[in-house]
Amino acid sequence: MSSTAYSRPSKLPGGAGERRLPPRLMRGLTGKIEPKKLGLGLLAGCCLALLTYVSLAKLFAIYSPVFASTASTSGLLQNSPPTSSNTPEKDAGRPEGTTFGGRKNDDPVDPVDFPEEGPAVAGSEEPGLPEALTRKENEAAVGRPEEPGLPEALSSKEKEAASAEPNPSEKEGKSSGIGAAARMACDENGVDEGFPYARPAVCELSGDIRVSPKQKTMYLVNPSGSAVGFDDKGEKKLRPYARNDDFLLPAVVEVTVKSVPSASAAPQCTKRHRVPAVVFSVAGYTDNFFHDNTDVMIPLFLTAGHLKGEVQLLITNYKPWWVQKYTPLLSKLSSYPVINFDEDAGVHCFAEGFLGMYRDRDLILSPHPTRNPRNLTMLDYNRFVRAAYKLRREQPAVLGEEPGMRPQMLIISRSGTRKLLNLDEVAADARSLGFNVTVAEAGADVPAFAALVNSADVLLAVHGAGLTNQIFLPTNAVVLQIVPWGNMDWQATNFYGQPARDMQLRYLEYFVGEDETSLKDKYPKDHVVFKDPKALHTQGWQVLAETIMKQDVQVNLTRFRPFLLQAIDKLQE
Repeated sequence: MSSTAYSRPSKLPGGAGERRLPPRLMRGLTGKIEPKKLGLGLLAGCCLALLTYVSLAKLFAIYSPVFASTASTSGLLQNSPPTSSNTPEKDAGRPEGTTFGGRKNDDPVDPVDFPEEGPAVAGSEEPGLPEALTRKENEAAVGRPEEPGLPEALSSKEKEAASAEPNPSEKEGKSSGIGAAARMACDENGVDEGFPYARPAVCELSGDIRVSPKQKTMYLVNPSGSAVGFDDKGEKKLRPYARNDDFLLPAVVEVTVKSVPSASAAPQCTKRHRVPAVVFSVAGYTDNFFHDNTDVMIPLFLTAGHLKGEVQLLITNYKPWWVQKYTPLLSKLSSYPVINFDEDAGVHCFAEGFLGMYRDRDLILSPHPTRNPRNLTMLDYNRFVRAAYKLRREQPAVLGEEPGMRPQMLIISRSGTRKLLNLDEVAADARSLGFNVTVAEAGADVPAFAALVNSADVLLAVHGAGLTNQIFLPTNAVVLQIVPWGNMDWQATNFYGQPARDMQLRYLEYFVGEDETSLKDKYPKDHVVFKDPKALHTQGWQVLAETIMKQDVQVNLTRFRPFLLQAIDKLQE
């Protein structure tokens, strides 16, 4: 599209471009004109020349790139659509080389998080808006950040067509939301009857949120001061780890939410995100597969799973190896690279955010208005992880459907405590009953082991973190848990039994007797570990860990064989 910004008219307006009369003719004419009339004509001519000069000066001032960024063009700016962060700076409606903010022409614009458009304007909540815009126009510009600035020269039909074209950033979720009312709501009621572990606090924020990892602070622009939950200093401090454990929490990075009265009191944004944020920690017991799921992945699934990938994750106590280990799950939850909250030097701005994560029980999810308002189940989580690791088996083998088909059994071995001492004999007995048996210990290669578990029809293991791998099993597969000696009923049921049922797995459990535990070789028969093992549970985890949890087991094959046969029966249901 051609522009007339720098072209000048070939003829001056007001008749100044007409053919000049020869001087001799002019003298002849003036000689016939009366002096009085001549004076009036000269006066009129001067006025016309003055008007012509003013018109040319105004024309030059409007189109000159020198004046385009000054207050003299405020009237022009008010008539132009607001610039959008979704479109390149070069606009067909104004000359090349001019900008409204501090960013250079043709800088790439990230469709999700994009640079600040320029310095903040005093009295405006939206940095980068031209000063000449009125308050009403400022609000209109902020309220429609996803509407690209269309050149004025386009016809109305062309504008509609251009607006209808998909914009990469429009699919990224909610707009910046600056100007929205500030809000912070924190769930700090960790008490749950029948569950011994208190839940951690989690805060949900909305409005103008500015996250400064370097300062370990989330600023909430709160002009009205209406947001509740802050202390006398206008702060709220939280350690965003999804297990309320007094022993662990001191090692978790503390993050402060700070209420500020205006945007000028908060750091300037270096990145704007059109999706919500979740700030959380991977400290604590992570690198234990049970806790990786119960303390991070399931709470993250509860908090952000409904966002379908449109969320930005910011991780404190950052562990590169841990992030790499669980990249398939993190990538399934978020479409964007995670941000290292411990080292990032930028200021990230959001319209919504979570500090901490919602948590239910360990591997049990129940409907709840706050922590699980969407009524997610462990079956939903089972399907989520299978999709993340591209596990294709949705159902186990059904015995009798194919002649000669042998069901697959995976026995998860342990090299530390709670080993199955006669594992080889158990595997041989299972093979004699018709199983194809694989024995393996879970390792660091989660995708490979997930595929191995998904190929099994029956999963057998002694109580421990390895049983967490049941999350990869196909629906209706069988789980057989060997429960160690020592009144371990509650742990067996709540950590693995009920989760298995909730994932629609067929669950069996085998309780070890006094003669099947290695504790008999360590303690006399009148020891409390045999006479009243329940008393050990009341003395706390440390005592339990040093006694009952350190045993190995050697199952009685005669007692154990009926449970293997029950597993076969369940595959025929």
